[in-house]
Amino acid sequence: METLTLSVEMILMLGLLALTVVLFAFEVLRVDVAAICIMVLLGIGTLIPGINPLIDPDQLFSGFSSNAVISVIAVMIIGAGLDKTGLMGQLAQLILRRGGKTEGRIIPLVSGTVAFISSFMQNIGAAALFLPVVSRISARADIPMSRLLMPMGFCAILGGTATMIGSSPLILLNDLLLSANEYLPEQDRMDTFGLFSVTPIGLALVLAGIVYFVLAGRFVLPRRAETDTSKTSRASDYFESVYGIKGELIEVRVTDDSPLVGKTVSQLEDVHNSANVVALYSGDVVKVPPDGEEMVWVNTRVGLMGDRDQIVAWCDSNDFEVKDELDRFSDVLNAQHGGVAEIVVPPGSSLIGTSISDIKPRRNFGTNILQIYRTEQIIRDHFGDEKLRAGDTLVVHASWKNLAKLQRTHAQDLVLATDVNYEDLRTNKIRPALVCFASALVLFFITDSLAISLLTGAVGMILSGVLTIDEAYDAVSWQTVFLLASLIPLGIAVDGTGTAAWIAQEILIVVGDVPNWVMQVVVAVLATFFTLVMSNIGATVLLVPLAVNLALAIGADPAVFALTVAISTSNSFLIPTHQVNALVMGPGGYQVADFMRAGGIMTMLFLAVSLVMINLVF
Repeated sequence: METLTLSVEMILMLGLLALTVVLFAFEVLRVDVAAICIMVLLGIGTLIPGINPLIDPDQLFSGFSSNAVISVIAVMIIGAGLDKTGLMGQLAQLILRRGGKTEGRIIPLVSGTVAFISSFMQNIGAAALFLPVVSRISARADIPMSRLLMPMGFCAILGGTATMIGSSPLILLNDLLLSANEYLPEQDRMDTFGLFSVTPIGLALVLAGIVYFVLAGRFVLPRRAETDTSKTSRASDYFESVYGIKGELIEVRVTDDSPLVGKTVSQLEDVHNSANVVALYSGDVVKVPPDGEEMVWVNTRVGLMGDRDQIVAWCDSNDFEVKDELDRFSDVLNAQHGGVAEIVVPPGSSLIGTSISDIKPRRNFGTNILQIYRTEQIIRDHFGDEKLRAGDTLVVHASWKNLAKLQRTHAQDLVLATDVNYEDLRTNKIRPALVCFASALVLFFITDSLAISLLTGAVGMILSGVLTIDEAYDAVSWQTVFLLASLIPLGIAVDGTGTAAWIAQEILIVVGDVPNWVMQVVVAVLATFFTLVMSNIGATVLLVPLAVNLALAIGADPAVFALTVAISTSNSFLIPTHQVNALVMGPGGYQVADFMRAGGIMTMLFLAVSLVMINLVF
């Protein structure tokens, strides 16, 4: 390789690269703001008289129209569409039913499912989707969150390496290869990677992660008491401390020996005034809440809310079979579907002076009254004859959907005092969403154009009514888009000015004459280090041109070295700098030392498995 000497343009680029690393590593500015500033400085570099432009002015804003950025936007919209249909939630419920109560069974099911979802959508989205699911599994199986969240988070990151749309660095890789090809002779130009080219590597990494936690989880995962970080937990504690409502939901079956067969829901509650009937399953129909006049028959399933010991004792005396877990009500009585809330009667309400029996809150509002709080008095049962007064607080159990509807339609008469984050899922759009997703994949196989294929699927989500255009805009992380688009010109400039080739030359001088696999390990370690101190997108942009030049200098395959960088920038387990790690750190009660202990071994395992698989596959 011809010896390169530093030029003025190279010196300016080195300074810009150093500034980029400092801004990212020390978070002087938010990462997207820092990236935009770097792009602006790069543009100013084209205006300095007496030196060659650092980048062609026509390429300065090329990142905003790049295939990589369009692909990232489309992937986010497609992922939001699949989530909006409730398809992901159904998958989560399937895991709840089949997961059992042992770590050895739950970890592979949860982690494997999250990894699969993460291979087709942003890993932070997959992890966020499963956070409440893991919380419920933790409560039901009596396993601390700290034993489940880290495996889930790590496998969400690993799953992003299974397809070329699973993580931003892999989406970006093909664009960087095409940019590098512009400065390479014909014989050295690289082919781009297909959608599933990296699937064997990703599958091996996911499998290694799952096996690691199944075998070594008992030693590397902390066992901490639950942290008071979830909204559901805080709400439960609040209602228990203020009203004495524990909010435990128990499913029971009416046997043929029960003396209460043929009784109404209201009569059941009169017999057992310490429990509330919040759900009924009869005739293959689930009713939440049931009407007070609904009757219970043999094999009717009843959902009761109250103190477990009292409910069990009452069921024993009335020949009701207590189920160990929610079966018929597992979907409708989980914290994602509904819960306990407060409704206040304002002074101007038209309902003041009206009795509860006349209002029929179950039938008209879909709410089940648990207690009425009136000044210093708490009314716990026999609500029918109570007449509402201004200032009354009704403690109710209801679905979030019914509470959101009440908030919209009866805002003048009843004020909802509990935050309700209800999302109206479009379950009737599951088929169109799957068709759009499948069409995007098939189109990519036919055309080999990732951006057009994914954008077709995203537009299909909008035209078919899976998402509105405003929801599609909201689904896009514009911070990621601007970060990616602003850094792409930096990668072009590093290559075009010869800076990457010069850095490669200097590394070769320092490292000396070593086998190709040793140099590949050096590249992987560099990528791992850079992704810990800056964004994985920034690390990819900086290191892919360097890896390509290193490979050409030693006679290795430049595309393989570039792929090594894009895969290794997902090796973010040692400290909680990755978005997914930051997401699970609070709910899991983790400390940095926990990530260093579990993540240190995972980092080494990742390097070993990824390098072996890259060389086996390519």
